[in-house]
Amino acid sequence: MRLSLCNFVRLKSVLFPVCPSTGGGTIKPRRKCVRLAYKGCANRPFYHIIVTNRWKHRDVQPYEQLGTYDPMPNQDNQKLLSLNLDRTRYWVGRGALFTKPLQHLLGYIGFFPIHPRSIEHVWRRRDAEKVEKEKQAAS
Repeated sequence: MRLSLCNFVRLKSVLFPVCPSTGGGTIKPRRKCVRLAYKGCANRPFYHIIVTNRWKHRDVQPYEQLGTYDPMPNQDNQKLLSLNLDRTRYWVGRGALFTKPLQHLLGYIGFFPIHPRSIEHVWRRRDAEKVEKEKQAAS
């Protein structure tokens, strides 16, 4: 029986048969994803930054927790983000996908380039503040 290249899967430059007995079957690659996992309660959001499979639910047991994000401003009007940058660089090198909200956050701190939607968000906020100031000045 002659096996074609279609009956093998390439993993790290080595070919492996999908099913040795029949030579058929498919394996879908499972890419890792870095995402925010909601761990807060009602009216008090809090997030863990985790690494998990892309197709799994956000609250499953992660491979690794990279950091935390607290979106509620504290006394100094700061939103706190703690992140292990070495492990984040490791997962970037491994080809992990980052969700868009996380890309926005990492763009704000300078880890990734600033996302275009982040720039739009800033301009909209500035325009809204200008309109608010004009209304207050007119009153």
